[in-house]
Amino acid sequence: MDEIPLAEQIGALAILLVFSGFFSMAETAMMASNRHRLRHSAKNGNRGAILAVALLGKTDKLLGVILLGNTLINSAAAMLTGHIALATFGEEKWALEAGTLFITFCLLVFSEITPKVVGATHPDWLTPRISFILAPLLRIAFPVIWFVNLFVTALLKLLHLQPKPGHEPAHLSPDELRSLVLESGQFIPQRHRSILINLFDLEHVAVDDIMTPRGEIEAIDIAAPIETIRQQLATSYHTRLPVFEGDPGNVVGILHQRRLLAGIIGGEFDIDALRQHLVAPYYIPAATQVYEQLRYFQENRQRLGLVVDEYGEIEGLVTLEDIIEEIIGKFTTNLPDGEALEWGSADSVLVDGGRSLRQLNRQLGLKLPLDGPKTLNGLLLDYLEDIPEAGVSVRIDGVRMEIVQTENRKVKRVCIMRPSATQRL
Repeated sequence: MDEIPLAEQIGALAILLVFSGFFSMAETAMMASNRHRLRHSAKNGNRGAILAVALLGKTDKLLGVILLGNTLINSAAAMLTGHIALATFGEEKWALEAGTLFITFCLLVFSEITPKVVGATHPDWLTPRISFILAPLLRIAFPVIWFVNLFVTALLKLLHLQPKPGHEPAHLSPDELRSLVLESGQFIPQRHRSILINLFDLEHVAVDDIMTPRGEIEAIDIAAPIETIRQQLATSYHTRLPVFEGDPGNVVGILHQRRLLAGIIGGEFDIDALRQHLVAPYYIPAATQVYEQLRYFQENRQRLGLVVDEYGEIEGLVTLEDIIEEIIGKFTTNLPDGEALEWGSADSVLVDGGRSLRQLNRQLGLKLPLDGPKTLNGLLLDYLEDIPEAGVSVRIDGVRMEIVQTENRKVKRVCIMRPSATQRL
């Protein structure tokens, strides 16, 4: 070593620091890389990603080759620094101490902190490229890595910390996937992001959360005069209508209006013709999850179902369109109640008492409770434990409301104040 010129020793030390920095950067980048993105790139034929996935599948051997290289290089760098210090300062007592401080500083700056920051900042770009170097190094050093891992495995077993066969990082939970979608930024368009978030939220939604309440169902009373029925059919916005006889709870069938179109046009429409076109109603338990009901609609080739409670009483009606709208948002519609809610200039909005709480939360950005009544009317009656009169004001979960109109033991119209506006008062 003494015969090697000092300049060449310093050059060799610089090269060792570069290699040490490479191994530190490789370790950080490989461990910080996005496994799902790597698997996707590997499926698309990216050679670097394929190598990276294979290396990450045997983490013990990957870390073995990285740490083996890093340890050898750091040891060689420390020894070389000692020779340089002695050659430069002679047999001074402080020469080795100065060399130790110098190599510690160089290793921290050039071989540890800087490379690790680079690896943590650009892991997905670096990992497929680094794999082309690490893969052959692992094959070359495999006997040494295997021998070292014998002791590592024995120590892990002694401490009861050995990984299970086929151990991989845990799959993402629904909440983690939801966070990924929310943080996707420009990678996923806002419209698509909204649909994905709605899909995650459906896990906690039952059919009685999105159904049309019984009191708002448009239905035909088959016991009514024929002219009344004809007029109702002519002005209906729906293609399928429940048909009852006398009592709204006594549903005798579902009418598909298109099947009656020819008869109505020809003037040959009567009660018997209407009965012939009825199909058996399809009933849905109120607690059925929306995901499950979507599958049931598909399996039973249905588009409309009547929601019933535990006693078999009809609570409401839900359609395939209701579920789809829950996922992608409201369709453009000409229905009378299809208008979107918006805050007025006075930071307030006038809404119908039969409005769904989920709809109010979504369109107005509120956080009204959803674990009880499903409508605004139900929420107010449950909160007040009485049928209120017009002019009564309440505050529920920070939202101030004023009852404008009551009718037939129900809250008909409510004025809701924007929470930010009420907090300023």
